[in-house]
Amino acid sequence: MNSFSKIPVTIVTGFLGAGKTTLIRHLVENARGRRLALVINEFGDVGVDGEILRSCDSDACEPQAIVELANGCLCCTVADDFLPAIEGLLALANRPDHIIVETSGLALPKPLIKAFDWPEIRAKLTVDGVVAVVDGRAVIDGRFADDPDAVLAQRAEDASIDHDNPLEEVYEDQLLAADLVVVNKADLLDAADLATIEAEIRKAVPRAVKVVSAAEGRVDPAVALGLFAAAEDDLAARPSHHEIEGDHDHDDFDTFVVEVAPARDPASLVERLRAVAETHDVLRIKGFVAVEGKAMRLLVQGVGNRFRHQFDRPWAPGETRAGRLVVIAEKGLDEAAVRAALAA
Repeated sequence: MNSFSKIPVTIVTGFLGAGKTTLIRHLVENARGRRLALVINEFGDVGVDGEILRSCDSDACEPQAIVELANGCLCCTVADDFLPAIEGLLALANRPDHIIVETSGLALPKPLIKAFDWPEIRAKLTVDGVVAVVDGRAVIDGRFADDPDAVLAQRAEDASIDHDNPLEEVYEDQLLAADLVVVNKADLLDAADLATIEAEIRKAVPRAVKVVSAAEGRVDPAVALGLFAAAEDDLAARPSHHEIEGDHDHDDFDTFVVEVAPARDPASLVERLRAVAETHDVLRIKGFVAVEGKAMRLLVQGVGNRFRHQFDRPWAPGETRAGRLVVIAEKGLDEAAVRAALAA
């Protein structure tokens, strides 16, 4: 059986808050007749990304074809979580034409690609392509090194220097595994910024990789789906820090859920979240919040000190209007202080 007779799978990877879910939602809403299935891997037990995708106004992806794997990194739990999820999708009466897997922002893609070489998967599925979504604004702001200018200068002078920042390693591994790199949030960048990012990506990836820019994750499905990469047959060309340095350890990061009271209004809530993120160097805050006097639920997503919010749907009858936020940061965060600040 050749790769063209197997169900293609697209792995969407990318750093925290890069816009993976937004990209996938765009692909679902513009599926052009494809029957899609989704496997969504959340880091944290509030299913924000899954909820966003279930709210898509599209017939391309039925509710039973959306599988959410919460609070476990796919690259570390392939046998326990990913294989059963795939088997469930293949058992659906309406088998999908294409499967999209969204990894958490902390996942390394290569261990997941390797799973497609397992006999029970290889006969049925192929990795059509790995799509790495990059937060262009964050890259320009140097979020992947403590002092990016100093590190780059030292590296230029001494090839033996190796910066140990775990965020940078995750980012690099996702680029090294990619067949397509989407530089998202291009509307926040100028042409010089985009050229700088593309040059850095091509320098970091030692093989040909397609690079496109996008705003709000709007990438044509004809570009993102149908890459025919068969990535499981091309593992040697996708190096990883994981292989060089040993086990991938999520102890580099802290994640926890905070229950919050209804907000007075969205603007004051966002200002409070921004202050918390800046004070405690939080990487990511996302979740749902109730707003006083509003019948709609407020979706909040923040990367660093940049936040977006929107009312996504009405609260269901009988649904508890409880606000819950997932907080993700590097190890050493003062969790008690963050909880107190968010609850204030």
